[in-house]
Amino acid sequence: MKIAFLLHNVYAIGGTIRTTLNLAAALAERHDVEIASMQRHRETPRFTVDPRVRLVPLVDTRPSGLDAHDPRLGEPARDFPSAEKRYRQYSRLHDERVAEYLRSSDADVIVGTRPGANVYIARFAPRQALRIAQEHLRHDAHSKALRTELARHYRTLDAVVTTTEADAAVYRAKMPLPGVRTLAVPNSVPRPPVAPSDGTAPVIAAAGRLVRGKRFDLLIEAFSAVADKHPDWRLRIYGGGAEEERLQALIDRLDVAESARLMGPHSPIEAEFAKASLVAVASDAESFGMTIVEAMRCGVPVVSTNCPLGPAEIIQDGVTGRLVPTGDKDALAAALLDLIADAPARRAMGTAALESAEAYDPEPIALRYERLFEDLAASRLSRGWERGRAAARRRAGHVARRWLTAARHATHPNRPAPATPATGAKRP
Repeated sequence: MKIAFLLHNVYAIGGTIRTTLNLAAALAERHDVEIASMQRHRETPRFTVDPRVRLVPLVDTRPSGLDAHDPRLGEPARDFPSAEKRYRQYSRLHDERVAEYLRSSDADVIVGTRPGANVYIARFAPRQALRIAQEHLRHDAHSKALRTELARHYRTLDAVVTTTEADAAVYRAKMPLPGVRTLAVPNSVPRPPVAPSDGTAPVIAAAGRLVRGKRFDLLIEAFSAVADKHPDWRLRIYGGGAEEERLQALIDRLDVAESARLMGPHSPIEAEFAKASLVAVASDAESFGMTIVEAMRCGVPVVSTNCPLGPAEIIQDGVTGRLVPTGDKDALAAALLDLIADAPARRAMGTAALESAEAYDPEPIALRYERLFEDLAASRLSRGWERGRAAARRRAGHVARRWLTAARHATHPNRPAPATPATGAKRP
């Protein structure tokens, strides 16, 4: 079987890139796998790519690249959804290159890894291929405009795969897609090539993009309470982003600069997690929680906010880590202090976390995808009938609404016709 992934930029750093490479490598054990990267901004990928996985760069945006002077690179995209957060990074050249790649693809399965890629697949991928949309962001994190566009295109796909059961339930409730399988498959995280933490180092680690939603400010404030009682403990925050200056100013204002440090981006992160005894996550929302699993794979318990949607599906509170209310710095500090004070409990949680994280091995996750491919292929006909019946019901509903509108207008000819939502113009 040939499996193709459509990815934003395999040459960059990010959770979606890493989990796609993990899954692609596991599937390459038994299948022909390639990753089409819609962007290329550097010579080689930052992450290690399994040599069995073929990379296909579609648009080379390097200053010295072949596409740097193509005039289409300066034209706005027409097919990539304008409500997608990365819309400004796409162009007419991307539209044409991706469409050409998809239309000529001989893959049996084509998997998109973000909303814009999924729309491209819905529009241009061959119908004989199984077409699957992965959602690495939460349904509710998308704007209303984007959700409306996705619903129109997703109904033509074969499956929508979220990273958590909670998000799959939201999609089924808010974006019903007849004939389309909507299910959850978690991200895979391989066993790291480092020895697990022994739980003795007085270090709390955290990692992620330095953006407001990750709430590193909340973590720093919580740690200031920890530092008052345990001045030997250290906080190490790994990552880069727009909030760096603000977070450093907060560290300075709270007078914890001696014990709390912004360490900058670091990849892979597991070597740093293995040097810690605790990992903290203070986010307002997580679509999955890759850093949680990465920490657990290093034998480190995680103290996390119980934010939607991922942490509660990964952490067993009191067994493999701790869950605290979102936005509550006092609860976060208390949980950290409890585990700092109780070294045996901390080490027991680390051992349980290490065992629990084996569920995220790439091999069982790849097997779940293989079973999904088999199910989608076997159910293609029945799902087609389901899709057709739903389309017929929609058309009947449109006809009925038009008939009712006409009947009301005939009964009350002087009543103004209702305006259309899109333009405000009167219906004829």
